[in-house]
Amino acid sequence: MQRPQQAPGEASPDPLGLILLLLAVIGWGSNWPPIKLILQEIPVFTARAWPGLLGAAGLALLVRLSGERLAVPRGLWPRLWLAALLNITAWMGLSTIALLWLNASEACLVCYTMPLWAVLLAWPILGERPGPRRLLALGMGFLGLLIIIGGRGIDLGVAKLPGVGFALAAAVLFALGTVLTKKRPLPLPPGAAVVWQVLLGMLPIVALALLLDRPDPAAISPRTWLLMAYSAVVPLCLCYLAWFAALRRLPAGLAATGTLLAPVVGVLGSALVLGEPFALPELAAMALTLGGVALAARV
Repeated sequence: MQRPQQAPGEASPDPLGLILLLLAVIGWGSNWPPIKLILQEIPVFTARAWPGLLGAAGLALLVRLSGERLAVPRGLWPRLWLAALLNITAWMGLSTIALLWLNASEACLVCYTMPLWAVLLAWPILGERPGPRRLLALGMGFLGLLIIIGGRGIDLGVAKLPGVGFALAAAVLFALGTVLTKKRPLPLPPGAAVVWQVLLGMLPIVALALLLDRPDPAAISPRTWLLMAYSAVVPLCLCYLAWFAALRRLPAGLAATGTLLAPVVGVLGSALVLGEPFALPELAAMALTLGGVALAARV
């Protein structure tokens, strides 16, 4: 997306753009505690399938009401499916499975290492050799991961390994999708690209939910229904619309750096809502991981 040009002498970014960016990243970060709570009553694939389908439908409606077309060129479907599987199926499915072993704050931090993996993958795919700054970023990110895995003892660290593995797989596959999309961008309007990726990416999760899960709707509490509605409406619909509107008003570098607020919101929200630990190990892991991501994201 083309970087907006600032007028000569402009001292500060568009205030409306900053507000939209803040709304988007707060909404994304705030979704981690609700997903953890939803998993207490609903099987893992159903927990993502129902809000995902509702969110895709709502986002499609909002995009069409904005006047944007959703038509897809016939030859684009294979690439669109690949992007959907990497950016939605893998991201939403694997990150949610990781919550079965990890705290919401831990899963959030591991998943948000995706810019670090994008740096590594961009080397063989795009020919972008990482310089000293990005190598330092990778080292900081890996040290943060080690603290997350074993910050409270070896036994606890071993118990977390499956969750860390799923969260890392989500981050790596999402990073792969990002790098491949940078290599060959999807020739679609931004809203249409998101709508189709969310819809197509949710279909495998829906299939797994139908095959493997046996939810009992009568046993689901009103709180969980409300949390699923929130997960569908806010992170998938309103946040994406706010994000694209912010990108039209802000420099790309500022918008990219602003996304680092999402894991901060996720970690702090998990401590406040779920009572998850937030002491020296968590603070050190957050500082190292997000510091590494900030270095990797700089252009």
